[in-house]
Amino acid sequence: MPSQKSSGVAAVLSALINGLGQIYNGQILKGVFIILLQVINGALTIILIGYVFLPIVWLYAVIDAYRSAEKINARNYRRYGR
Repeated sequence: MPSQKSSGVAAVLSALINGLGQIYNGQILKGVFIILLQVINGALTIILIGYVFLPIVWLYAVIDAYRSAEKINARNYRRYGR
């Protein structure tokens, strides 16, 4: 049976390092993509546009990590009854 994912841990990991929560949830490619996107946004702060996209992607990553963990847990509950 697949292990349960803590939605709180996923959200905190993604808040600390964007994409880490997705990797914790098993969404490796999505997590790596978000990490790379935030690196690019960090570089774009030189021309100021990064200051707009950096917090948007940060918030998306935190919410997505939380919701993905919840979906994984719900799917496991339906499938295995636990």
